[in-house]
Amino acid sequence: MDRRLPMAAGAAESSDIPALPHELEDEIERLKREQNAVVLAHYYQESEIQDLADFVGDSLQLSQQAKRADADVICFAGVHFMAETAKILNPKRKVVVPDLDAGCSLADGCPPGDFARWLESYPDHTVVSYVNCSAEVKALSDVICTSSNAVSVVRALEGHKVVFAPDRHLGRYVARESGRDDLVLWPGTCIVHETFSEKKLLGLRARNPGAHVVAHPECEDQILRHADHIASTSGLLRYVAETEADAFIVATEAGILHKMAQVAPGKTLIPAPPEDDTCACNLCPHMRKNTLEKLFLCLRDLTPEVDVPEPTRSRAREPIERMFELTS
Repeated sequence: MDRRLPMAAGAAESSDIPALPHELEDEIERLKREQNAVVLAHYYQESEIQDLADFVGDSLQLSQQAKRADADVICFAGVHFMAETAKILNPKRKVVVPDLDAGCSLADGCPPGDFARWLESYPDHTVVSYVNCSAEVKALSDVICTSSNAVSVVRALEGHKVVFAPDRHLGRYVARESGRDDLVLWPGTCIVHETFSEKKLLGLRARNPGAHVVAHPECEDQILRHADHIASTSGLLRYVAETEADAFIVATEAGILHKMAQVAPGKTLIPAPPEDDTCACNLCPHMRKNTLEKLFLCLRDLTPEVDVPEPTRSRAREPIERMFELTS
């Protein structure tokens, strides 16, 4: 599916965009009021976007916030599946995004047609899908989960055979934590969370002996085995803020460091090193497609808009609501 939409006439002209950062930020705040818009941003967004957002959170928090939003417009500074989730949960609101091409390797790596055919081999299984998937895959699922509640969701399905998709690393972590060695895993991965180097992590830890390693469960096992704490982005944030350690090596997308510095001032925060020294591989290239300039244009023109047509939207909403029921 081609997610690209044409911008409104003149939207791409740089002369229309305030040149100075503070002017651009002021205009974004003005447009939020003028359009009665709420800006939701993921922790992995650029720090400037996080600071302008009305709410910053992880996937579960953003889903809950999107469901409750009563503004006319939800501007979702994240990736495509997050905006789809907002539209699924709050269909009467206009949902717009700064860049429709901001996708997700997990969602893109689980095409709905392929997933549907794969599921034919597991007709008696309950399908648990991580929220990092398309609306069409959600509609094929029985329960949605996030990294915050995946273990709780699977534990609540005791006695059920379970298919878990699309992240195999998160799936292995959930299987271990829930005591389920029978989970059937779709073979997907996150391009950011599988980039971290075990060798470099150990070297970094040796040079910072007091530092705690914190990791997202989408990381590979060889990273997780060295972690002092494994959690979702919001869980990692709480751990850094509440733990007495002075230094932390952070194995997740480096955008979280901005919020960590705010909640834990004075603490040393070290991004876990990627395998490849020549790239910023611990930054999600999809999240980085969103910029302040695109946020301004999105709020000004209320495009690009994200829609989820019926009956996909209704079918996709059911497993999300099931998640809320199981984890309330």
